[in-house]
Amino acid sequence: MNDFGPWPEDNPALPPVAMAISGGGDSMALAFLSRFWRRNLLALIVDHKLRPESTEEARLTAEWLEHLGIRARILTLSGLQKGSGLAARARNARYEALFAACREEGAVSLLVAHQADDQAETVAIRQRAGSGQDGLAAMKPITWLRDVCVIRPLLDISRAALRDLLVRANVPWVDDPSNTDLRSERVRFREKIREEGSQGEFLAIASKARALRTHNAANRAGELASEAAFLPEGWIMFTGTELPEAENLSALIRTLGGLPYPPSREAVLLFRTRAQEDQGGTLAGCRLLRAGSHRFLAREYADLSPAVPASHGASWDQRFVLDCPEALPDGTAIAAAGYGIARKNRKGWPAALIATLPALWLREERLAIPHLNLWKDDRPFTAKFVLDPRQPASEC
Repeated sequence: MNDFGPWPEDNPALPPVAMAISGGGDSMALAFLSRFWRRNLLALIVDHKLRPESTEEARLTAEWLEHLGIRARILTLSGLQKGSGLAARARNARYEALFAACREEGAVSLLVAHQADDQAETVAIRQRAGSGQDGLAAMKPITWLRDVCVIRPLLDISRAALRDLLVRANVPWVDDPSNTDLRSERVRFREKIREEGSQGEFLAIASKARALRTHNAANRAGELASEAAFLPEGWIMFTGTELPEAENLSALIRTLGGLPYPPSREAVLLFRTRAQEDQGGTLAGCRLLRAGSHRFLAREYADLSPAVPASHGASWDQRFVLDCPEALPDGTAIAAAGYGIARKNRKGWPAALIATLPALWLREERLAIPHLNLWKDDRPFTAKFVLDPRQPASEC
């Protein structure tokens, strides 16, 4: 675990290290092993409510963890409906609940139990989808998000080894039936890899791709610094006459759009070709436009996040954080500035860019656009929006 640090002192008076524990074999092994490492741990159990037995399984898991001496907290989700894209929706909801709990507990690290079989399956799926080298590098041991660091310490350990450990240690676990449901693409790949005995082959692909990704990330950081400027207003200005190459442009689109994964290479190449011909275009919630002699990459107005309650530290559109220690009127929200702002107040920026700025609203009335220093009734609040994108454009 020292390789994933530095870690805070193992002191119950300090915030804990959090773990995502489902009750399955992998996560119970993570919990069991973590207990030998430190005492100040918090297990977070997400109950999706998607199966009748999920609540009882969550309760049993919490009981098992208590026997291991690990404090457990059950996070119950509501509103997930079966239907198209359920797996992705459930995964997103699970992580949002986990991150919210980490913030409440002051935990900056979240351990998750992805292991070597998961890694091999991810490589196989991405290889079939035609992913580039970054995609074939699969899951990272450490993923830094804005305020939570996701850590995967078991990526080099097989599922079989973890379950053998649990059997020998007499630690129970629960098997989710969805893990054997052949309607799932991942389960089908899992069975294929097991039958072919090809796990080592896919892990070798991932290892080679990770080394190349690290090398490319260092080059990308230098290239991006000379090709683009990420302005505090939340849009990107390209500094040359040519747009960045597809890999770099893809990284910028991912960062600006707050995407968990970059758009496909084919889509970026088409987007770049059209843009070079001054045809503009949109991709993955981002829009390319020209202002004066420069091209800009901005958020697509129609794809911006909906309004969220305004409070100090609130995040909007996965890019901006509100810094406002003073109390705002009840009902104040953060939403896009929108159109209709007089040219004299736009500081020379086109309306399409200004529309994507964060603003403070009270019901249907725009109170402030801090980036433009525009305040209703000339009464400035201390509010400002800090640009803090969730996804970095480069690991470096």
